[in-house]
Amino acid sequence: MAEWSGLHSSTSRHTMDKSITLPPDEIFRNLENAKRFAIDIGGSLTKLAYYSTVQHKVAKVRSFDHATKTEMVDELYEISVQEEVTARLHFIKFENAYIETCLDFVRDHLVNTDTKVIKATGGGAHKFKELIERKLGLRVDKEDEMTCLIKGCNFVLRNIPHEAFVYAKHADSEFRFQTTQPDIFPYLLVNIGSGVSIVKVESEDKFERIGGSSIGGGTFWGLGALLTKTKRFDELLQLASKGQHTSVDMLVKDIYGGSYGSLGLTGDLIASSFGKSATADKGFPKEDMAKSLLHMISNDIGQLACLYAKLHNLSRVYFGGFFIRGHPVTMHTITYSINFFTKGEVQALFLRHEGYLGAIGAFLKGAEEDNPNQYSWGENYAGSSGLMSVSPDMNPMQRARSGTFDMLEMDRLERKLVNLPLLQDASSYIPDTVDLAEDALAREYWLYCFEEALDGVVKRALASQPDMPEAAERAEKFRQKYRHKLQTLRHQPFAYGSLTVRSLLDTREHCLNEFNFPDPYSKIKQRENDMALKYYQKVVKSLEELSWEERQFALIRGVLAGNVFDWGAKAVSDVLESEPEFGFEQAKRKLEGIPSISLLCGPPHKCALFFVDNSGLDIILGVMPFVRELLSRGTEVVLASNSAPALNDVTNGELQILTESIAAMDPVIQAGLREDRLTLVQSGSSSPCLDLSRLDKVLAMVVRERKTDLVIIEGMGRAIHTNYYAMLSCESLKMAVIKNSWLADRLGGKLFSVVFKYEVPAAGHDSEALTPP
Repeated sequence: MAEWSGLHSSTSRHTMDKSITLPPDEIFRNLENAKRFAIDIGGSLTKLAYYSTVQHKVAKVRSFDHATKTEMVDELYEISVQEEVTARLHFIKFENAYIETCLDFVRDHLVNTDTKVIKATGGGAHKFKELIERKLGLRVDKEDEMTCLIKGCNFVLRNIPHEAFVYAKHADSEFRFQTTQPDIFPYLLVNIGSGVSIVKVESEDKFERIGGSSIGGGTFWGLGALLTKTKRFDELLQLASKGQHTSVDMLVKDIYGGSYGSLGLTGDLIASSFGKSATADKGFPKEDMAKSLLHMISNDIGQLACLYAKLHNLSRVYFGGFFIRGHPVTMHTITYSINFFTKGEVQALFLRHEGYLGAIGAFLKGAEEDNPNQYSWGENYAGSSGLMSVSPDMNPMQRARSGTFDMLEMDRLERKLVNLPLLQDASSYIPDTVDLAEDALAREYWLYCFEEALDGVVKRALASQPDMPEAAERAEKFRQKYRHKLQTLRHQPFAYGSLTVRSLLDTREHCLNEFNFPDPYSKIKQRENDMALKYYQKVVKSLEELSWEERQFALIRGVLAGNVFDWGAKAVSDVLESEPEFGFEQAKRKLEGIPSISLLCGPPHKCALFFVDNSGLDIILGVMPFVRELLSRGTEVVLASNSAPALNDVTNGELQILTESIAAMDPVIQAGLREDRLTLVQSGSSSPCLDLSRLDKVLAMVVRERKTDLVIIEGMGRAIHTNYYAMLSCESLKMAVIKNSWLADRLGGKLFSVVFKYEVPAAGHDSEALTPP
């Protein structure tokens, strides 16, 4: 959980929590550019939402206009770092006790806003209405609480891939995050506040309260206070976590001496909540009474939810509200109840950002004129807190108020992201090959690996901005931020959803961008692109001199050799720094186990979609000769590259310039561009990995229009760390070189071993040189 430290009004200073200390500019960030506000005030927590514009640096490439240059320029393109403005949503949660301090801080830091209204929801919106209007000078416009809740729920389910999770108390990982469904509707939302509301949600704006109960969180709190004399809700839950309900509850075996087999009732099943208290002459420990009460109410809610789900034929049931709030005992009892009453057919689903749903919904109501739902949004890991451990043994003050985020930031993406149409079953697609939260050995290795590589990343970041004197200070802040994220994930691997190599890479990219290092490898990419272009014609000429069979093998070998040149892999970067003369031919000799299968021995494919990887030798000497072979066979080719920088991966902007330069010396590539048989499209990604459920909408449209029947995915990040098990509805080829000794050893191979996985849907065949477990 994030700490509130250094935030103060003129007369007071408050500290919210003792776990992590953050400076005030990390708590209320970009307030000077805030455009719109919303607030959700509950019984004990306030959630503030605001929209701001964020100015940050982006790396741009542009071809040199050699015709107008008087001096000789060796480089193909120039690199510039420019300022760009993007939209960001901020969500901050704090105790109601600090609302005056917060409002004072917001008022003192508002500069450019022309907002006149603040959208408000929640039970406390009326109570604090006058205070808000007086402090901020904004008119409070109250929105329906349930409408806001549903809008917020729809928003997070659409935009945050690992939003929903199943809670498994005794599993290696407490959290099992669910894949975001292509269509989130319909679902059942069981909101447990003081009472219970059960809502059927059918579309973005169509929902209906189909049931509820007066027995909810307020009941647990009220009866619990009477039984235990404990007034605080969290303390009551803490008591329940330590209790033994069997001393209070009457079990089936207490009545029948064992199980009731003919009815399928086990002996340990509760037959009567608080049943033993009616005949006992003794008192009961308050822990036991709290546990019995929690079971009684949770089981009642669980059965009610199951009956409504069955009545309306709904399989997705989300639980939220004050009663849940990420508390382990509550989630466990709800989960047990749902499993029991549905015999495992329905899972109880919880939400990472459950505490923010109302605030998000209220904000969206106020932002309807900007059509926020027409964009895709992404969670900014650099500015968001992480989900805390929900261990019941943890001191309740360490857990703070809710167990979910204190801060959440969402960045508006330039492109609408959608599923790849060629996924065989988008609803079951999981991008990542290994869940590090469940694989302790792999988790420890990769966390160590990323921490060890941190100095090298800082060095590259500084080298990319040699003329900026403040770069060293920003680089050090990046180091501290990312190291802190790694430490958090070591203790709380579930903090940002499923922990994977992809999420570790993405978090690093977010932190680099946070401190204005948009492309640390820009100079390296520029140098290697210029060098590789000089050898392109020689490579093509040598391929044309081979027989057809020899050429097919050489083309595959060339792509794999090019893939060796990955500055994101320490084994490779060490070689490239110590052996500057290391080149394409040397890379070929390092490869282990190249397959002899020919992908191109059958009839030509209609269209091949190629997800490319690295700049330099990879794209120019490896991929492009393979592309010209496909074009020569009559196959259309779509090259999908990153929309924004990540490591030394080629971006769409760079690829456009490189392809034009290659076309100037290669008539095959030139004809492909001229005849619209070679198309360059950005993937929508800015990651070294690849999530096929979040791709640029334009790319998906091109894939459909071209009737794509072959997908090629290249590189460790895209074909091994992600998508190794991805099932596509057309032929696919996944290939990469293993450039990590630990991973090669785990997969039963050597460093620079080859993964080559060719798959045909349905019965088909499959050929590979190395298979991850």
